[in-house]
Amino acid sequence: MTANKLSKRDTFKVYINWIMYSLSCQNMERMEAPAFSRIMGLVADKLYDKEEDKQELLLRHAQFFNTEPLIGSIIPGIVLGMEEKKSCGEDIPDELISSIKTALMGPFAGIGDSLMAGTLVPILLSIALGLSKDTGSLAGPIFYVITYLGIMLPLTWFLFRKGYTAGINSAEMILGGGKKDLITRAANIVGLMVIGAISAQYVSANVGLGYTSGDMAISIAPVLDGIFPSLVPLLLTLLSWFLLDKKKMNIGWIFLIFIIISVACSVTGILVP
Repeated sequence: MTANKLSKRDTFKVYINWIMYSLSCQNMERMEAPAFSRIMGLVADKLYDKEEDKQELLLRHAQFFNTEPLIGSIIPGIVLGMEEKKSCGEDIPDELISSIKTALMGPFAGIGDSLMAGTLVPILLSIALGLSKDTGSLAGPIFYVITYLGIMLPLTWFLFRKGYTAGINSAEMILGGGKKDLITRAANIVGLMVIGAISAQYVSANVGLGYTSGDMAISIAPVLDGIFPSLVPLLLTLLSWFLLDKKKMNIGWIFLIFIIISVACSVTGILVP
């Protein structure tokens, strides 16, 4: 027996609450599970009449869950659709719902981190910084907020709704046939290009050393730029990546290290802006 117990208004309420609260009450034990329980609690009364069934619904989604919440919004959509079918009498075991969540959270975390945090956000921020860099204009922040929301909200609603209506088949469509690896690889390439361009444009550091002999004075900076443009900004960027990713250093310590490097190199004249 199948029926629709949830209206479009109900599903939209679940979606909005996921987008707003998915990262609001994380903890190391359950990560995004509190948010998942919350969105299921919004429709528990619509899905079940017995209090025992409502309690089981919430407990089922109180277990560990963690993914990138934007591209990963397809997962709560899929799960909501499965829960609705289960409440209508379809034979969907609890273990299947939990297994689907566990199986999908990793792949969609990889896609989401590559597309959103690794590609979209750096591109929009680089444009916003360019708009406000010299003038301090509000055009940069306004552009970023409007553009980001204009892309993120329709995209995540489409994914959530697609997951809800198509169920597990929607995940298979995205993850099957090597599409996941292709999307991730393309996003990584674009992301690396953007990070490289941002580093060259906004990391300001040049070698201040030179050679003087009589009337002849040679500055090292133009020579280096002729051989390898923006070499020093690249090395500083690679140093920050090495400390952050390989040495797992806290961002506060990295800031301190770069402050010390800046002061020391400025005093000695090794580096100049």
